[in-house]
Amino acid sequence: MADPMQPDDNAQGMACLALQDQVCDEAAKSRDRKGGRGGAAKSGGTGQRRDVQVSRALSRLLRHQADTAGINLDGEGFAPLDKVLAWGPLRSLNVTLADVQSVVATNEKQRFSLKLNPETARPDASTAADYLVRANQGHSIKLASSSMLEPVTLDNVPPRVLHGTYFVFWPAIEAAGGLKPMGRNHVHCSAGDASDSAEGELAVVSGMRRDAELVVEIDVEASLRQGVKWWRSDNGVVLTEGSEDGGLLSASFFKKVTGRKMNVGVLWEDGEKRADLPAGIKGRVPQGKGQGRSRGRGGGDRRRGGRGRGQDGRQDDE
Repeated sequence: MADPMQPDDNAQGMACLALQDQVCDEAAKSRDRKGGRGGAAKSGGTGQRRDVQVSRALSRLLRHQADTAGINLDGEGFAPLDKVLAWGPLRSLNVTLADVQSVVATNEKQRFSLKLNPETARPDASTAADYLVRANQGHSIKLASSSMLEPVTLDNVPPRVLHGTYFVFWPAIEAAGGLKPMGRNHVHCSAGDASDSAEGELAVVSGMRRDAELVVEIDVEASLRQGVKWWRSDNGVVLTEGSEDGGLLSASFFKKVTGRKMNVGVLWEDGEKRADLPAGIKGRVPQGKGQGRSRGRGGGDRRRGGRGRGQDGRQDDE
C-alpha cells in the first residue's frame, strides 16, 4: 500500500470526492432535459417528467429531510404517507396516493416501499392515511441498519459485489485509501451475478449508475472476516458503513478494478495497485457532466451543502 498521505493530499481527495455529487446531479438534470427514458408527461415547466419529479421529491424527504420537515420515521424507515404528501414540495406537485403507488410499482430501481399502516388502515385502504412509505436505502438520516436491512453474512454473500465510479474520482479514492459513504450512512454497491454477459454489461438493478466508467469488484467475504458489516436493502442494493474506526472500506478489499466499457487495464487486483489510469483520461470530467462549475483545488464544489442539498445527485440516482 502507498505511504500515508499528506494533509494536502487528503484535502484534495475529499474535495474531488465531493465533486462527484455535483457531476452526477448534472448528469441527471441533463437526462431530464432530453426527455428522460420513457417520454412520459412533463410537469411544472421544469422539463422533468412528472414521475421523476415525484420520485426525487420522495427521495429528498425520506432519505435526507424528514427530521427537518417534522416527519418521524419509524424504526424501519417508514413515514405516514398523508404527512409525506403534505410536505411542501410534494404538495406543490399535487401528488396523490395513486401517484405514489405508480412510482413504487414502476420505478426501475425499486427505490421505495409502500405498506398498509396497521394503526389506521381501513378495509378499503383508499386514502393516503392508510399507508406508510419509505426509501429502501440511501439515507443520510441516521437509522439503525439492522432495523431495515438484511445482514449479509458469510452464508449469503452475493457472487459479485460491485461499486461504480468515474475516472475523475479515481485518484481521490486512491488517495483516501478506499471508499467512504460521503455524507450517507453507507457505501452503495450492486450485486452482480457471476453469469454476467460476456459483453461486460453487468446484471445489476440498483446501486450503480448505468454510466459509471470504472467498476470496483469488492471482496466482501474477506472484509466480513475483518469485521466490516454489510447489508442488503429490499431493492437489492448492497451496503456497508465501512470500518468502525473511520467509515472507510479499505482498498485492500478491492478484488479487481477495471473499466466498465473502456479498456483501461486492471488498476487494482487482490488488494494491490497494479496500474494508474491511462494518462489521457486521468482526472477528466465525463463529457457534459458539470464542466465549468467546479472550483478550487481538486475540483471541489464550494456550494453550501447540508442534508438533502447537493447530496441527491450521486446516490439518489442509483
